[in-house]
Order: sequence, then structure tokens, then C-alpha cells
Amino acid sequence: MTADIDRLPFTGDDEADRLLVTEPLALLIGFALDQQVTVQKAFTGPAALRQRLGHLDAARIASMDADALGAVFRERPAIHRFPGAMSGKIQQLCATIAQQYGNDASSVWKDATDGQDLERRLLGLPGIGEMKARSLIAVLGKRFGVSPPGMDAVMPVYPTLGDVDSPAALEAYQAAKRAHKAEMRAAGG
Repeated sequence: MTADIDRLPFTGDDEADRLLVTEPLALLIGFALDQQVTVQKAFTGPAALRQRLGHLDAARIASMDADALGAVFRERPAIHRFPGAMSGKIQQLCATIAQQYGNDASSVWKDATDGQDLERRLLGLPGIGEMKARSLIAVLGKRFGVSPPGMDAVMPVYPTLGDVDSPAALEAYQAAKRAHKAEMRAAGG
């Protein structure tokens, strides 16, 4: 990935933060893992997976025996609090990257014709729903300079991980997210 940045400050671990910038698949895996765990846990997952497998090759991960990949996710410390379900989701994500994007995760955004196409491509990835797609769009646009025509139309206008440029900004983002969730629970939503 080409960027003017050398890391995303999402984990507090320098190697894991750098991997999110240098390996496009790591960024997508981190977003897919960002569910019912902290941002830090989700985005250290790609580095742990690479360490345990010796690679982050989508086609190779997609072709692994599902039980073997599940065992890699369950190895202590587990990559996610739901290692079985998440190993399956990551295997599906990798299969999509291998089959639809020529095993090149950056093709998801490099080859997007416009902002709506980028959003459609992200939403077509296993493990990436609307909120994650919007946050990914913000990270790609604000941190990596990805700017196909019409990017403004799909760029979120609310705070996302795309606004996180330091450990302090991550802390503020997470505090605001916790407060918002508490408000939603208090309102019965």
C-alpha cells in the first residue's frame, strides 16, 4: 500500500500497526475481526495470524483446511474471542480476495471506478458490513489518500477510525463510542 504514513495507531504494537499499512490484506482482516473485541485486539489479529502462518497470502489461507485454520485462531492467546466463527469469516474473506481480486487485496480500492463502486466492493467482502465499510472508506481516504471520483459522497461525516492518527485520538474515539453505546442502551435502543 502506498501511503505517506508508516503505521496506523490502532494497536499500541509497532509491528502490528505497521503491518496494517504495508499489507492491504492485514487492513481488511483487522476490520473483519473488529467485532465484539477491542480495536486493539482486532487489529493485532493480522500480525498474530501472519506470525503463526508465516504469511498473509489470501489464496493460501482460503485453501487451508478449515479445522487447521480454526486451530491457528484458537492457539493461545486466541486471535479473537470467537475463534471458530472468525476463522471461518476470515477464510471466506480471503477466498473472495483470491477469487475476485486476483489475490491482491489492494485491488478492492485501487480498481474502484468511483466512491460508490468502492463502497459496493467493500460491502461485498465477507465480514464487512455498512459501518465497517464506511470506516474503511474513511481510513482509505484520510490516511492512504485513496480518492476515486465521488469519494465525498460515500465518506462518513461522523467520527470513525479514519480520524484516528495517534494513540490519544484512538482513546478519544473509543471513549466517544462507549458513551454513544451507553446513550443508546439508556434510550432503549
